[in-house]
Amino acid sequence: MTIALTPHQALDQYKRALATHDWRQVAPWLHEDACFVFSDGTFKGKAAVCDAIRQTFEWIRGEEYRTADLHWTHVGEHFAACVYDFAWSGLVDGQAAEGHGRGSCALIKDAQGWRLLQEHLGPPAL
Repeated sequence: MTIALTPHQALDQYKRALATHDWRQVAPWLHEDACFVFSDGTFKGKAAVCDAIRQTFEWIRGEEYRTADLHWTHVGEHFAACVYDFAWSGLVDGQAAEGHGRGSCALIKDAQGWRLLQEHLGPPAL
């Protein structure tokens, strides 16, 4: 991770790390105080988010995760936030499965660079 990245580049790198399904590549992109809200709960702190993401990697095999229609609601010197559409596909219990919805995330810039502070993935907007 490098501090010279823009928030958009950092988010892209985070998504690339997720695509590896390797927690060691994902972890550096998360702030220690991260809070993620998924359909199965709210996870507070990097350790809890770690467990939630690992469980997702176990539950959805061969997952492909995509985002579209990214809209940055704020980009500042040390804070950025965006909303987007997301979709995923993979195998759940050996069967093809997929889902989609709306997401949002907030990134914070600290001594380690841009990292995710918050992510919320929910149902599609009405």
